[in-house]
Amino acid sequence: MPPSLLPESAPVTLVLASASPARRTTLRAAGVEPLIMVSDVDEDLAVAEALERYGRLDPADVALLLARAKAEDVASRSNVSALVLGCDSVLELDGEVHGKPADPAEAVTRWRRMRGRSGVLHTGHWLVDDREDGAGATLGATASTTVHFAKLSDTEIESYVATGEPLVVAGAFTVDGLGGAFVTAIEGDYHNVVGLSLPLLRELLADAGVEWFDVVGGVGASDDDEE
Repeated sequence: MPPSLLPESAPVTLVLASASPARRTTLRAAGVEPLIMVSDVDEDLAVAEALERYGRLDPADVALLLARAKAEDVASRSNVSALVLGCDSVLELDGEVHGKPADPAEAVTRWRRMRGRSGVLHTGHWLVDDREDGAGATLGATASTTVHFAKLSDTEIESYVATGEPLVVAGAFTVDGLGGAFVTAIEGDYHNVVGLSLPLLRELLADAGVEWFDVVGGVGASDDDEE
């Protein structure tokens, strides 16, 4: 939306509980200027505790679990009257859950499994209504998109991993960055693969009694405020 068409400020403030530049850019491109507050959630510990309590989790449930943990952590520490959105993405391949690779060797191994095949990118979204005059809603859902990967050579895989990009993103790839050349097709919401499904967010807002254009506009945190 052109800046001239945006309201000067949004009626409702949205806090994004994520440091992801891609998620922030996705919201900004849709006219939503979020405040950025990064959660302190220990993801490995959160998943381990859930496994101990509930047993095996489906990949989509892992994404939703972490999204909820992030949203609730930030809501508990925030002093801003706002809606808090937590997101988390994982790649499902052969029924296994894959987040960010631990090191370059793991990224190379994973891409050797992924090349020429398809996986499902799950992004959990959790919304907490932390407004002073809000209803206190807390709700979430997971969006899932099938991603088809190109058949890369070993040299291409090693060169891509050497850029460092696969080490900082869920699934070891991007569709909106250097990895875009290696994604041949997607089935589902493109923005979900980037890390945040705008259609799903709109639905969650509606379930919380908030219209989409209630969060459009406004001025959020600058890049210098995110550290």
